[in-house]
Amino acid sequence: MWSTCWAVINSHPWVMPPGQGLSEGWTLLAPRGTAPRVAMCVGKCSRIVGLCLLVLGTLSVAANILLLFPGGALKYLVEGHISKLAKVMPGVWGGGIAVLLAATHITAVGWRCAGCSDCGTRRNAFISAVLSKLALLGAAACFVLSGVGLTNGPLCLYNASEHGRGTLWDYPFLDASGQEPGTRVENYLYDHRTWSVCLEPEGVVAWNVVLFSLLLLISAAEMVLASLQILNGCLGCLCGFCEGK
Repeated sequence: MWSTCWAVINSHPWVMPPGQGLSEGWTLLAPRGTAPRVAMCVGKCSRIVGLCLLVLGTLSVAANILLLFPGGALKYLVEGHISKLAKVMPGVWGGGIAVLLAATHITAVGWRCAGCSDCGTRRNAFISAVLSKLALLGAAACFVLSGVGLTNGPLCLYNASEHGRGTLWDYPFLDASGQEPGTRVENYLYDHRTWSVCLEPEGVVAWNVVLFSLLLLISAAEMVLASLQILNGCLGCLCGFCEGK
């Protein structure tokens, strides 16, 4: 990398600014529209990615909080009748806090670069790349756990009298007795007639499917944007954000 940078430096003329002595430094004259264009592109990308991550992180937190209140009722949370994956809250710490930390820094750096010439340092670009990696890991964890939660189905009160157990709180779509695992998943996600097996909370299956599916989509988008910002941050480390203005 250093050899490449030295080759780029040697390929452009260095001139002394008017009225300055030898001790006051030299100025590199880059071709018109190269470094400034790259720097402005990096800053603009940071502004867009940062705002998108802020919105997605907020939606992730909201979706996971709603999972704790099936049907909008508080009593199931108080009684502990909430699915394990909802209580783990991957949308809060994974797709939410980890992403929002990165998004706040990325947005702050990106928008400051719109108004001054020395705000976008390479240190800020490096920090944004590191935070984006953490956001990528958090979003990936949220994606995996949300997929497991969607596959397992909700915790609900259902009638298990055919197995001699009466009504109980459990995961009815994990009861694979007499069924192949692939058939179980197909019946649960694609055959809405099986959703009526849950007696309480009312409409918990649809609630579970919609919110976990939303978390899957949000975390997938967050992973794409975080990966983009990692590349953008690496480019900012080399070119800066606002140099050349």
